[in-house]
Amino acid sequence: MLVVTTPTAVGFRVREMKGQVFGLVVRSRGLGGNIMAGLRSLGGGEITEYTEMLEEARRHALDRMVQNAQRMGANAILAMRFDTSEVGQMMSEVVAYGTACVVEPEA
Repeated sequence: MLVVTTPTAVGFRVREMKGQVFGLVVRSRGLGGNIMAGLRSLGGGEITEYTEMLEEARRHALDRMVQNAQRMGANAILAMRFDTSEVGQMMSEVVAYGTACVVEPEA
C-alpha cells in the first residue's frame, strides 16, 4: 500500500477515488506507567513512557487505516495525516486519515 502525505504521488496517476479512510486508536498508560512518567516529569526532559505509547498508537492507527483502505479496494492513500487529542485525563486518541484511491504507474 502506497501511503503519502502529499496530494499526489510522483510517478503515479489516480485512476479512481475511493473516499475518506480512517484508522483510530485510543490508548491509556497503565497505573505503573503513569507513576513512572509522573516521577520522571519532576526532573524534566522527555517522558519516554508516553513517547513509546504514542509511537505505538500511531503505528496501530496507520495499520488500521491501511486495512480499511484495502477493504475499500484501494492500493494507495494520498494526503495522509495524523491527528491527536486527549480523551478524559488519562487517554490519548490518535487518528490517521487520508484519501483512499486506486493509482497506477504513469505510462
